[in-house]
This record gives sequence, C-alpha cells and structure tokens, in this order.
Amino acid sequence: MRAQVSEPPPAATARTSGSPIAFANRLSDLRWRPAELAFWAAAAAVFFVLPGQLVLASQIAITGLFALSLDLILGYAGVVSLGHAAMFGGGAYTAGLLANHGWDEPISGLIAAAAAGALIAFGTSFLALRGGDLTRLMVTLGLGLMMYELANQAAPVTGGVDGLSDMTVGKLFGVFTFDLGGRTAYAYSLVVTFGVFCLCRRVVRSPFGLSLRGIRDQPVRMSAIGTPVRRRLTAVYTLAGAIAGMAGALLAQTTQFVGLEVLGFSRSADLLIMLVLGGTGFLYGGLAGAAVFMVAQHLLSGMNPVYWQFWLGLLLVLAVFFAPGGITGAIVARWQKGGRR
Repeated sequence: MRAQVSEPPPAATARTSGSPIAFANRLSDLRWRPAELAFWAAAAAVFFVLPGQLVLASQIAITGLFALSLDLILGYAGVVSLGHAAMFGGGAYTAGLLANHGWDEPISGLIAAAAAGALIAFGTSFLALRGGDLTRLMVTLGLGLMMYELANQAAPVTGGVDGLSDMTVGKLFGVFTFDLGGRTAYAYSLVVTFGVFCLCRRVVRSPFGLSLRGIRDQPVRMSAIGTPVRRRLTAVYTLAGAIAGMAGALLAQTTQFVGLEVLGFSRSADLLIMLVLGGTGFLYGGLAGAAVFMVAQHLLSGMNPVYWQFWLGLLLVLAVFFAPGGITGAIVARWQKGGRR
C-alpha cells in the first residue's frame, strides 16, 4: 500500500517564507511595529521635553513631510527630480495669497495648497516623466527654474524678491493662535505629517504601491504584462505634488511669510540630500534624513558660522561611505542581520 502524502492547504502554502504570495503579504502588512510607535511617540514627546526648540522642530516636521513626498516618486517609483520645489513653492504661495487676501483659515488653505501642488505636478508630469534618469533630472530642473523666474516676474502678485510679508494666518480651529514659541506650529505640523504618513504607508503597501516597485525595478517587464506604467507614474507624481504643496502651505502658515526661496534650486537639492542621507524607499528615510540634516545644520552653523558647510559636507561624505543605504537602510539591515542569528 502506497502511503498518501497530503498536500498543504493553500493558506499554508501562502505562508511559506519563500513564496511570492508571502512576500506580497509582508509588504502589505499594515500592523504598526514597536519601533514605529516609538518613533512617533518620541516626536510627540518633543512638544513637552524640548519646549524651547519647537520652532526648529516644526521646520523639521515640515521638511520631513516634503521629503516624504519625494520618497514616493524616487524611492518607490524610481523617478528622480531636481524640481520638486515647484510644487512646494506653489503650495506655499497658494496658502500665502489666500491669507493675504482675507482667507486666513489654515485648514482650507492647506487643502487649497494641496490642490495647487497636485495641479502643478499633473500639468508638468507629461514632461517630467519622459525619458531616463538624466533626462528627468534636466527637465525637472528646468521646470523648477521656470517656476522660480515666473514668481519673480509676477512681483505685483507674489511680492517678488520681497515676498509676501504682510500675510496673517487665523487661529487654528478658531482656538489656537500661531505663537512665537512654535507650540501651535509644531502640533499642527506634526499632526498633518503623521496623517499624510499614514496615507502614504497604506498607499505603498497596496497593490498600487507594489506595482510602483515593479515599475521601478522592471519597467519594461511591467509594461509587457499590461501594467499602465505611464498612468501609474502620473498618479503617484500627482500625489507627491499634493503632499509637497501641503508642506509648502505649512511653512507659509507657521512662519507667516513666503519668499522666492521656496522655489529655489537649493531647496530641491537639499531635499534630495536629506532623502539620500535618510534612505530611499522606507518612508521613514525622509523624516530621519530631514531631522539629522537640519539638526546638524543648526548645531554646526552655531559652532562655526563661517565654515559650517565644510563640516556638514564631511558628515554627508562619511554617511555615504559607512551607510550607503542611508540611516534607515543601515538600521533595517542591522535589524535583519540580528534577526537571522
């Protein structure tokens, strides 16, 4: 009599560590891990532990949100950009102009800025997403420079080099005033950043997010199996533009000033540096990179106002050599190595 060998049920097969279904299940797992909860708990604790540094902390939260938008297109879709400040500046000017003309309610200004950023991203996506990496770098750089000069020439509307300095933002929910200590600004920025992060976390772990990874790694193969590559890239580029516009609005509302530098090349370049420093394709990389970069910039410029950029550059070089995957990539690699022991 031959022994019958029972086959494992489909559910058990799906849980096999090496199967593609198991890999997809791990990517789509939406459970919060202890390290993630600790990260956000530490960010919330800053409000109570460092009350004298909340202005800097709010700037870090806003820049982290901006970096998060770039990570969506670079880390998950493989789209490089040196003109991401165009959407950021568009959102900042939208919120600033609304406040300057009497519409000073922050939440509606934030929504309008997100719509403006999405509109700019969608309108430029037909040029920015063409060609390879070098082409995209040059095209996005050119679009960013065009937006900068357009704002400069439209001085009667944007204020030109003087910016929008006479804008006034109303109370948040009609209760909380944007104080000089940055308490309202940090709480507002952190809550918005966390909410957008949760949205992005769900997006990148959805079937849409998995298809973006495939497009990043094998665009020709994804197109061959019927994936609408251009439409997926346009969708994520538009979403990233909306988030960048929200970050710009947060900056305008919390500082109550909008200048031409929000559209400058240095803002896009610094953002790319922060993302590389933190690690691409992790979502947390942009947040970590923004925090490390801005804290280092703040401390080094205070220690040596003349040569602080030398030490910041040295820090970046060391980070690239010793953590080529960024801060988050190094942490994840160490955690995975420890888990295999």
